[in-house]
Amino acid sequence: MQSQLRQNNNYTYADYEKLGDGKRYELIDGVIYLMSPAPAPKHQKISGELFGQLWQFLRGKPCEVYHAPIDVCLNAGGDNDKTVVQPDIIVICDNSKLDGKRCNGVPDMIIEILSPSTANCDIFVKFNKYLQAGVREYWIVNPENKLVRVCILNDGKYDITDYFDTNTIPVHVLNGCHIDMKSIFS
Repeated sequence: MQSQLRQNNNYTYADYEKLGDGKRYELIDGVIYLMSPAPAPKHQKISGELFGQLWQFLRGKPCEVYHAPIDVCLNAGGDNDKTVVQPDIIVICDNSKLDGKRCNGVPDMIIEILSPSTANCDIFVKFNKYLQAGVREYWIVNPENKLVRVCILNDGKYDITDYFDTNTIPVHVLNGCHIDMKSIFS
């Protein structure tokens, strides 16, 4: 997981914003974490391919796709929010959640691409935060195993399906959208 920067668990988005030293941070349950250095080229390629396919599908539609870094205040608490994450990719269908500098509230879809330094956080900590917040669709992309774990919110828990590099994956929150995994992992 990213390195914990501060022991105090009472930090808010307002405190997070004041850090301003050019480094990237996340705030989870009031604890500030320093994020890892820039992702490897393989991570960036996967992110670009996923973003590109989603962006192509969403052209001219009301939902929008964004890639890191974008601040997401999961609890829509604005400056008082104690959880601010920067997922690799988000899809937002309610544009009122965007205020010009961040997303206030839960995106419809979040994609995290595992890196060695963030894998535990993405798989355990963020998985539980996204479930608790009500993220409707959460993808965990594992570049090493060429696997995508798709988590669909259903009655307060995630139904989980694993897909591999030969599959086409339906995006449940975007009717008619399918992601071709062959090009993602090629």
